[in-house]
Amino acid sequence: MARRRLGFWRRLVVVLVKPVLTLWTRRTWAGAEYLATGSGVIVVANHISHADPLVCGHYVYDAGRWPQFLGKASVFRVPVVGRMLLKVRQIPVERGSSDAAKSLDLLVAAVKSGGAVVIYPEGTTTREPDLWPMRGKTGAARLALATGAPVVPVAMWGPQRIFDPRTKRFSVRPRIPVEVKAGPPVDLDRWSGAAPTKATLDEMTEEIMVRLRDLLAEIRGGTPPPLWQPTAPESGAGR
Repeated sequence: MARRRLGFWRRLVVVLVKPVLTLWTRRTWAGAEYLATGSGVIVVANHISHADPLVCGHYVYDAGRWPQFLGKASVFRVPVVGRMLLKVRQIPVERGSSDAAKSLDLLVAAVKSGGAVVIYPEGTTTREPDLWPMRGKTGAARLALATGAPVVPVAMWGPQRIFDPRTKRFSVRPRIPVEVKAGPPVDLDRWSGAAPTKATLDEMTEEIMVRLRDLLAEIRGGTPPPLWQPTAPESGAGR
């Protein structure tokens, strides 16, 4: 992505946010070449902290793409805030309503126009005690079927040192180590052209989440556990 094509508002975000993150974190980036395509891509990331969007956004930007995150549509209706989010090309998503189909249309349009759409398939920060991924929701799979775009897993470890959802501890010390690694696109060819039935979407989502879990294990080390299943349904952007 040519930096000169960012426009005023996106460039303003970069000028304000990137220097802070550069001081705040000590970064280890890997696998950026998997995002360096000229076409649309679906980025699926693990969700271990409320600091994830900052770290993931920094990584995706450094890989040469502009990150487009999903956000609750209600936030986009807040005066000033909503306009700013739209100006920097973030995507409003309606959840659990008849407008969900319109949200999918927006996502499809973003991907088909060459965007890098970032989805947290878990829909919320993981509830797994050691911060391994949970089972995912089917939004990324549904978008992949609708667009045929590659689904690139991006695993993060370190944002929990900025904010740990288990302890609610927040750190502002400089040079917090964070590691982000992208892997090759998830192999979803066997479902190419399939109807988006529940069975198909569930199978695709399982494939995505296992690949994401295993990529995280490459960063953390050790043997990852089976995908964790919450005891109660969680709502979120991955749906």
